[in-house]
Amino acid sequence: MTSPSPVWAELLASGVYDLGRNAGWVNVGIDHNTAAFAVESIRRWWNQLGRPQYPEAKRLFISADGGGSNGSRVRLWKWELQQLADETGLALTVCHLPPGTSTLIASTTTQAGLTVQCQLDTTSYPTGRKVSDEDMTTLFIIPDAFHGEWNYTLFPRTGSIDSFIL
Repeated sequence: MTSPSPVWAELLASGVYDLGRNAGWVNVGIDHNTAAFAVESIRRWWNQLGRPQYPEAKRLFISADGGGSNGSRVRLWKWELQQLADETGLALTVCHLPPGTSTLIASTTTQAGLTVQCQLDTTSYPTGRKVSDEDMTTLFIIPDAFHGEWNYTLFPRTGSIDSFIL
């Protein structure tokens, strides 16, 4: 019996679960699990599936782990989300789950025939990128009234909040 290739031991996954369609989409990376990788996963899902399936959407709801590369205190996560909001014109509402919650979510199953698509991401995601205090002041981020440190919305910097109110 041969041992697995070392490359396979370093695969990373970041994905989207579309509750309304009971469908999952996973971006499998081979480099580093950075905030840029996590946001790129959302971007790829939006461009490939989200936009065609929800052409009238004005906002996305993102539930994310409270720690790791997409944690509530990670400046690069918020910076990259702002770039995505600006690029797509979508308001991005983020709700951070308590640390460790994604481990529980991993064991969740559905009775309605969950389908999952997967894509290999060979992009390089360098570690150690820093976002300055000055860069942070340019974010169009509004904290939620309930635990604004964990729950917030990033709006495109080209629009007004009024156009996103349902």
